[in-house]
Amino acid sequence: MTDDVATLEEAVSRIDSGSSIAAGLALEHAIPFAAGHELLRQGIDDLTLIGPISDLLFDQLIGGDAVAAVRAAWAGNVSAGTGYRFREAVETDAISVEDHSNFSIALALQAGAMGVPYLPTKSLLGSDIFERSELFREGEDPFGGDRLALVPAIEPDWAIVHAQRASPDGDAHLWGNTGITDPAVGAADNVLVTAEEIVSPDVIKSDPSRVGITRDAVTAVAECPFGAHPSPVAGYYNRDNDYYLEYSEQTKTQGAFEEWAEKWVYGVDGRAEYETLVERDLEITEPTVSAEVQYGQ
Repeated sequence: MTDDVATLEEAVSRIDSGSSIAAGLALEHAIPFAAGHELLRQGIDDLTLIGPISDLLFDQLIGGDAVAAVRAAWAGNVSAGTGYRFREAVETDAISVEDHSNFSIALALQAGAMGVPYLPTKSLLGSDIFERSELFREGEDPFGGDRLALVPAIEPDWAIVHAQRASPDGDAHLWGNTGITDPAVGAADNVLVTAEEIVSPDVIKSDPSRVGITRDAVTAVAECPFGAHPSPVAGYYNRDNDYYLEYSEQTKTQGAFEEWAEKWVYGVDGRAEYETLVERDLEITEPTVSAEVQYGQ
């Protein structure tokens, strides 16, 4: 359980080199870019990254030479296709890659959260995954005799989640797409929550159904406004579509990536200075407010 709000620098410093980290768990929503950039600034490396559709954050960590392995369904640039740092790392055998579907990653983390060694599915049976990987096993349904694919559990050392708001105790409100956040938090040994706002516990208690992470799971919590840019955060800011296209053009070689990173990662002193580099207005212009919900007797 967390006992205090940490700065982003302090929270990330608790992650050791060689750790396995689940991130980007809400798919294209609320990706913890600020925490990823802090990993690079602190030189925390030899990481195993775990995720579903793993957007630019994985590519950036690979470009920063922080990654040894990727266990994911996809890695790249959703707006432009290829993530050039990921692609080059694969082509030169600089990292190892464990292929998954989005569903098998979800099942693996769910198995980890449940404390069981594997979970079964039929969804992989029509693919060539057994030809590409020795990770999965085939089994037989003991009740009906059908063929099954067995997906082994994944238990990350860390899950990093970006939330809209959290209390100092670590209870966090999440809304919008949360993807596979829940099983990843349950499976991980440690959870780092970065939040747009740290709020009073009374705010969290006012809407208990929106609590997506509870304090018992959280190792550290850090306030980090704009901490998911360029991905969107529901209710706070929109996706920076141009950033994705510009990143693709500016990181086609390792040298070009390093020039990009010097500006966006190493050349800024925290997220507040980072935000000054963003010239586009990403403010929510058409807010959608949910209907009022009443609690109590």
